[in-house]
Amino acid sequence: MPDQLLFAMEVTLNGLMAGVLYALVALGFVLIFKASGIFNYAQGVMALFAAATLVGIMDGQVPFSHLINATLGTDLHHFGWHVPALLAILVTVVVMIVLAWLVQRLVMRHLVNQEPIILFMATIGLAYFLEGLSDLMWGSEIKTLDVGLPQGINETIDQITYDMFGYGFFIDNLDIVATVIAGILVIALMAFNQYTREGRALRAVADDHQAALSVGISLNFVWVLVWSLAGFVALVAGVMWGAKSGVQFSLSLIALKALPVLMLGGFTSIPGAIVGGLIIGVGEKLFEFLLGPALGGATENWFAYVLALVFLVFRPQGLFGEKIIERV
Repeated sequence: MPDQLLFAMEVTLNGLMAGVLYALVALGFVLIFKASGIFNYAQGVMALFAAATLVGIMDGQVPFSHLINATLGTDLHHFGWHVPALLAILVTVVVMIVLAWLVQRLVMRHLVNQEPIILFMATIGLAYFLEGLSDLMWGSEIKTLDVGLPQGINETIDQITYDMFGYGFFIDNLDIVATVIAGILVIALMAFNQYTREGRALRAVADDHQAALSVGISLNFVWVLVWSLAGFVALVAGVMWGAKSGVQFSLSLIALKALPVLMLGGFTSIPGAIVGGLIIGVGEKLFEFLLGPALGGATENWFAYVLALVFLVFRPQGLFGEKIIERV
């Protein structure tokens, strides 16, 4: 088998795994947009905040220690204990649920029936607030996130592909685990949305707020639920990306990579987020492999946005989005 074809197969596998993670990030946007019509610009910062909180809890760090020390002249930094990863994840989930309740109670509840641009600007403000809060609580330095996920080349896949093709595929164990976890979460969210009572309530609110209210569905409950789910998705995404590249400011920028995914799949479609993520993941890797050298490299930085621009021109609702027809 030609070497170029083998390299392309390896790149495609890595692209599929990256695409599942992109889809996971995009799901946070889709969940909130379906239920409330709000494009949550803060989704990426929520992933950063969740990952930083998880690291702080695991390391036994004192929240707001820098502020406390500067104000009181103390030298507090750590409680002196370390929390097991699983327990720290559970505590972080509770923190994200409380955060969701506060966002709904203090911000979104007061902006019901406002123009979409006002809601969007509110999420921009929320993003900068959470970014500052994260730095204030846990510090702004780059943090290492280790929850026990395996890393390094998968020897089994390397050996199997070498025996089959004479060339071993480099597949990172962390990418495999992240893909499996993200895939399970995506399937669970689809099942929740389709088959549970709360999922049906979410879809009812997405279709018609007034009709949902008339049959006794609480909008406040649905919005707290959906922001909690988005917070949980942000936590999972933050753990995966944080374990891969460290917990730092750039983690919040993963939201920008989710935008082309949403444009391809449609802002209101969960299956669209999955398909869009896979297309972007595979497309950017193959494009870099095939044409990157001829174009000067680093095409992964812009390929997804150019592809999204093409979709905006020819199919602005995305592959799975509903076509909007307005009478004028």
